[in-house]
Amino acid sequence: MAINAEEFRAAMGTWPSGVTIITARAGEEIHGMTVSDFSGVSLDPPLVLVCASKSSHTTSVIQKGENFGVNVLRVDQDALSNKFASKKNEWNRFDDVATFEVKTGAPLIADALVNLDCRLVALHDAGDHVLCVGEIESATVNEGQPLLYFKGGYGRFEPKG
Repeated sequence: MAINAEEFRAAMGTWPSGVTIITARAGEEIHGMTVSDFSGVSLDPPLVLVCASKSSHTTSVIQKGENFGVNVLRVDQDALSNKFASKKNEWNRFDDVATFEVKTGAPLIADALVNLDCRLVALHDAGDHVLCVGEIESATVNEGQPLLYFKGGYGRFEPKG
């Protein structure tokens, strides 16, 4: 028998991860959510993977618009992460957030550490989530340190040397 959801969260919580906000556009509709389940997949072509809840409105916008942006957050952007994670103000997440667009139309967060503009190339069913695979159409890398998430809290990475 598989472990339960509580055991899964406890185990996966010990894996430190970067924090991203995934954004998407379908016509005039934009949406976004905080995600820590993000990974590089392939160098050629340049592919990334985002794990998105099937019940999330952002997931439906990704599917309709066939695009998504990956915005890797800086260490000082924990409030922004919380804003995009909260269901309370889900429809106001982009209020007072500067964005820009490059190729796909996905809104990219202007002051993120990294912005990846992705064209959706595949969806894979995975339990209560969907694996969204995107080909990177454009990348912007800025200076700074990443925001990390570990055991339910935010932290920072201090490189040696």
